[in-house]
Formats: sequence, structure tokens, C-alpha cells
Amino acid sequence: MATAETHHVLDLPKFDKRVRLLIVVAPYYKDIADNLVAGAKAVAAEAGAEADLVEVPGALEIPAAIALASRMADYDGFVALGCVIRGETTHYDTVCNDSSRGLTMLGLNGVCLGNGILTVENRHQAEVRADPAGQNKGGGAAAAALHLVALSRKWARQTKGIGFKPAGEEFRIAGDTEGPSRA
Repeated sequence: MATAETHHVLDLPKFDKRVRLLIVVAPYYKDIADNLVAGAKAVAAEAGAEADLVEVPGALEIPAAIALASRMADYDGFVALGCVIRGETTHYDTVCNDSSRGLTMLGLNGVCLGNGILTVENRHQAEVRADPAGQNKGGGAAAAALHLVALSRKWARQTKGIGFKPAGEEFRIAGDTEGPSRA
């Protein structure tokens, strides 16, 4: 039973410069989506991040919108929000699997995002998970995006070697033994 579980939640990261998040929401179940957005915006504000909001028709469009924004706009991270409630057909499986797969592919390609698309059996489960005063899955998705932004900024400052050049060493020039052998 999930309500009896205790979970460790990481403290929100601290930032020394501005963080911009884009919240992409599919408001198919408007009241649930509104609660997810409220939770995400509250966590973003708590971390000092700016959050913009765009709406898309459904959960399947969320990865495409994030992919477009990651290429064409100036955001540090993204929050995917929506709700898919199981119905009578296999469409539920398609929407859950394909939206999740799309977001996973974006993440594996370096996009900092938090997945707050609820995949539930019924409306009650969605309401409990979306409630900012309850499980606050929208806030959790925003926190996940912020943690990935913090990691990307941390690792962006580190220098690596280039090709065969180890970090911190000078370049060695190939060629004959006459003339300089280092650059």
C-alpha cells in the first residue's frame, strides 16, 4: 500500500544563476492537469526557477513539444505533465508506453526533464497523485527536472580531454623528428 510507504526526497538544488523551466501539460483531464501544474509551479518557485507553461492536446504530443523547445527555445529544463486513465481499449497502453519512451529518449540525449505524466487505473488515483497537498507528482516532476539541470551545470564546468589528448596535457604533433614535437 503506497500510503504506508516512506520515501526519501532530495532537497531542492541551489542555483547561482537563473533557471528557466518549461512546463508542458496535456489538459485532457483539466482539473487533474491544473493540480499538477500548481504543484510544479510551486516547486519551481521554491527553487527560484522561472516557469513558463504551454498546453498540448494529449500525452503523446508532450515529447514532441519538449523536443521542439529543447532545439528552438532557451530553457534549462522541462516538466512533462498529464494524465492517462485506463479505459476499455488498448489505447491506454499505447499512450503510456509511447509518451514514456519519447521522454526517455529525450533524457538519454541530454534533455533535463521530469516526467509527471500520471498513468493510473481510475480518476481517484489521479486525483490523489495530482493533489499539491497530497502526493504532488507535479511538484516531484519539477524537482526531478531541477536536479538534472543542477547536474548538467555541474558537469558542464568540467573539462575533458579531446580525442587522444588527456585533460591538462599539451597537444603532441605527429610528424618527422625535425622541428617542434609539441604545440
